[in-house]
Amino acid sequence: MRYGLISLLILVAAFSRLIPHPFNFAPVGAMALFGAAYFSKRYLAFLIPIIGMWLSDLALNNLVYGQYFDHFVWFYQGFAFTYGAFILIGLLGMILLNKVKPQNLLLASLLASVIFFLVSNFGVWASTPLYTKDFTGLLTCYTAGLPFIKNTILGDLIYTTVLFGAFEFAQSKISALRFAR
Repeated sequence: MRYGLISLLILVAAFSRLIPHPFNFAPVGAMALFGAAYFSKRYLAFLIPIIGMWLSDLALNNLVYGQYFDHFVWFYQGFAFTYGAFILIGLLGMILLNKVKPQNLLLASLLASVIFFLVSNFGVWASTPLYTKDFTGLLTCYTAGLPFIKNTILGDLIYTTVLFGAFEFAQSKISALRFAR
């Protein structure tokens, strides 16, 4: 029951990406942190959030943004950097969220936003012809990404609050969801 609810919350968060929202206001960091904090089987802490992210990416790339592609998109250009950031955020969660406390959640959420910003923008710089392949090009890429960091931070903070808050509330009401890690 516990793993089922954790998985369901992650999948609901993943598919909330299909709801219209401001750019970069998404549950990505929160999903990785949530899985890392609550799955005692470490492989599930990565597998379930990655599956949720990939399924929502399939829907986004082929339904929502399908007119921009001339074929079915299984993986988009630069996906390795996005998913790499996602895995790093999961590892961060395993380190910082052994104890789920508000101050740990705040720190983990803010660091998740920074990791995602640094890795995903590095990916844009490295995998597209938009920027020169030198230090100036990398700085230009990071500068171009700055307007989006506010929504990344807000999305991570709000989705982290909702996911962790919902699960903590459920644990307080349903004893079968509680167990020590």
